Amino acid sequence: MIQTAHPIPADSGPLASHGANPLSGRFATPGDRAIAHRALIVSALAVGHSTIEGLPDSAEVLATAAALRQLGVRLEARDGAWHVYGLGVGGLLEPQGPLELGLAGEGGPLLLGLLAPYPFSTRCSGGPALTSQPLLDALARIGTTVTQGGGLTVTLHGPIMPLPLRHEMAAASATVKSALLLAGAQMAGRTTIVEPVATSDHTEKLLADFGATIAVHSDEAGGASIGVTGLAELQPRRVLVPGDPSAAAYALVAALVVPGSDLTIEKVLVNPARTGLIDTLLEMGGDIQFLNQHESQGEHVADLRVRSSRLKGIHVGAGHAAAMLDDIPALAVAAAYAQGETVIEGLAPLRAVGGDRLAATAAGLATSKVTVTEGEDSLTIGGIGKVEGGGMVASRGDGAVAMSFLVLGLASHKRVTLDDTSGIATSFPGFVAAMTAAGARFEPVKGRLG
Repeated sequence: MIQTAHPIPADSGPLASHGANPLSGRFATPGDRAIAHRALIVSALAVGHSTIEGLPDSAEVLATAAALRQLGVRLEARDGAWHVYGLGVGGLLEPQGPLELGLAGEGGPLLLGLLAPYPFSTRCSGGPALTSQPLLDALARIGTTVTQGGGLTVTLHGPIMPLPLRHEMAAASATVKSALLLAGAQMAGRTTIVEPVATSDHTEKLLADFGATIAVHSDEAGGASIGVTGLAELQPRRVLVPGDPSAAAYALVAALVVPGSDLTIEKVLVNPARTGLIDTLLEMGGDIQFLNQHESQGEHVADLRVRSSRLKGIHVGAGHAAAMLDDIPALAVAAAYAQGETVIEGLAPLRAVGGDRLAATAAGLATSKVTVTEGEDSLTIGGIGKVEGGGMVASRGDGAVAMSFLVLGLASHKRVTLDDTSGIATSFPGFVAAMTAAGARFEPVKGRLG
């Protein structure tokens, strides 16, 4: 364990980073949030007792668990695992009050799909994804009445006889697809979802593992057709949630840019639809090895051995960027330490994330004396192999921005200060402690900021 002169600060409030030791040892990444939401929900539809190991202790995953409790599902966290006592397909109960589905993440939309076939009213509140028009329009085709209230709230009332559907998605969205598959698993007949570009398939794999009848057909254009036959009885399972590749991104980039680092990041999900950042860092010259590769519940998992590397700037097209939008701030940090210009296109969706994640990332780079040009949907970063640092970065309450720029400060000439790190708790509680144990140095900031 690395000894520090100060106690490890909590993941909130102003924080500075600077002067990291070479990162070494083994880094445990929290469980993947996308799989965690789905594991909880599918376990709730099974008949009997499922166990889930590796569930991350993030605010949005806990919000999904709390909502399932309101729907009559018994959940217990004990003995290092979550225990879910499922009520079976169609067995959820009408909640006695509104469901608070959390401000971030995809748990909210997935729960809307879960509830769409039930003939009772449910009022839900949450983040912007909850009122996604493509999702609400698709649920209406099942026969579900969807009413939007004030703010980010919706009220669902499912039909007496829900209708299975064939739905062709105008734009690729793993969240919308998954919500419709969860609805389809609870309706008589066959529901088919056609996506123009194949997206992450965690829901399909989990449903199949629990016993659902799932058929997937890929087309030559890169799209896919996914069918689920409803009302199959799901059997309880033991689920091992692999490490979240988006959470691993921070340790991954830190080990690449902090000189002398040799760090192993354990049990990371390396599903091909989720390795956009890893693939890009390899293209930039990153020394990343895949060790202990194995399959778990149909998912590919590996340990990543990462050593400090001389990175080079590259061009990242919109199609490639779409596979790693959650990881763009971390990629921007890697680009800041690369030699040569990096251009990242297709970033317009980040305008709607947090307080405009694209603008926050560009502003943080500029504050840290990195040459950057912010386009309407792009970033151009002029890397010179080193970063000056020295400024105060505004995270805008975005945990991904906060963690990325704390990583930037680990190898910068001058320390980097984050005005607010409270957003970290939403996605990666324990980030500061885990990074400190690997060799990072963080300091709480005292006194008035600004």
